[in-house]
Amino acid sequence: MFVKSKVLLRKLFLFHLCLFLALSSCKNDKAPGENEKGTTTKDAFTKLNEDIAANPNRADLLFQRAKIFIQKDVMNQAFEDLNRATAIDSTNTEYLMLLADVAFKTFQIKRASDSFEKVVKLDPKNKDAYLKLSELYFYVKGYQKSLLYSNEALKLDKNLVRAYYLRGFAYKEMGDTAKAVSSFNTVVDLSPDYDAFIQLGNIYAARNNPLAVQYYNNALKIEPNSTEALYNRGLFFQNTGEIGKAVADYNTIIKIEPHYADAYFNLGYINSVLSSNWNEAIKFYTEAIKSNDQYAEAFFNRGVCFEKIGNKEAAKKDFIATIGIVPGYKPAQEKLKK
Repeated sequence: MFVKSKVLLRKLFLFHLCLFLALSSCKNDKAPGENEKGTTTKDAFTKLNEDIAANPNRADLLFQRAKIFIQKDVMNQAFEDLNRATAIDSTNTEYLMLLADVAFKTFQIKRASDSFEKVVKLDPKNKDAYLKLSELYFYVKGYQKSLLYSNEALKLDKNLVRAYYLRGFAYKEMGDTAKAVSSFNTVVDLSPDYDAFIQLGNIYAARNNPLAVQYYNNALKIEPNSTEALYNRGLFFQNTGEIGKAVADYNTIIKIEPHYADAYFNLGYINSVLSSNWNEAIKFYTEAIKSNDQYAEAFFNRGVCFEKIGNKEAAKKDFIATIGIVPGYKPAQEKLKK
C-alpha cells in the first residue's frame, strides 16, 4: 500500500499583502525630509519629532511621521501616531485608510474594519475602501460580507479586476465553483492574470476537465518557469493517465528547481505504483527526502519499495522514520507490526 501522490494547489492569499496595502497608501507622497530614494535623513526626522513636540495637535505631522515609521517597519509606533491623528481629525479619510491598513497588517482586524467602514460612510465613492473591506472579510472567512463589499466597488467601477478576483476566491471558498469560474474568467478577460489562470486550472483539474491544461498553459505563457503551473499541469496529466506528459513536466521542474521535493515524490510514485520499478522509485523518493528531510510520505513509500525488493531492514528504518516525523502514522504502524 502506497501513499498517493501529493496534491499541491496554490494556497489562498489576499490580493495585496497587508504590508503592501499600508505602503501603497503613502508611496507617492514623500514625508518631510525624504530624499529622492524615499529614505529619511536623521536630521529631518529629528526636526519632525521636534515639530510634533511643539505642536502635539498637528494631525498632519503625526500622519507624516507614521508614514516614516511604516517605511522603517515600526508598526506599533505608526499605529500610535495614526490613532492620535484620527482622534484629532476623525473625518480625514486618508488618515483613516492608513490606520486601517496598519491595523490589518498587525492583525487588529476589528480596528481595521471599523476604520474602513468609517471611510465608506464619509466617502461612499471610495472604491479602495470597499475593496479592502472585501479583502479583510475574506481573510476572516466572512465570505458573504466580502462579496457584499466587492459588489459595492463594482457598482462604482465595473472593470475593477481586483473586485472580480476577490469574488472568485469568495465563491470558491463557499463551494460555488460555477460563480468562481465566472469571476476568474472576467479577471482574465479584463487583463490576463497568472493567478487567475492558476485558479481556473485548479477548479477544472478538480473536475478532471481537460480545460485545466489550457489554463495552466496560459499561466505558463505569463510565467514560463512557473514550477507551480508545471506541477499542477503534471499532476493533472498523471491523474488522467497521460503519464509521459506528467513525467516531462516533473523533469522540467527539477531542471528549474533541483530541490523540488514534490516533483521527485511524484516521479517515485509513478515508478512504484504505475510501473513497479522499485529501484528507480527508491532513487526518486531518496531525492525527495534529500530535499525535505521531514517528508513522511516519501519515507513511507520508500519503505514500501524496500519491502518489495526484500530489504526489510531498510524498510523498517523508513517506517520508523515516518512515525518519527508523524507520530501515530497508521500505515507505517501497520507495516511495522508485520
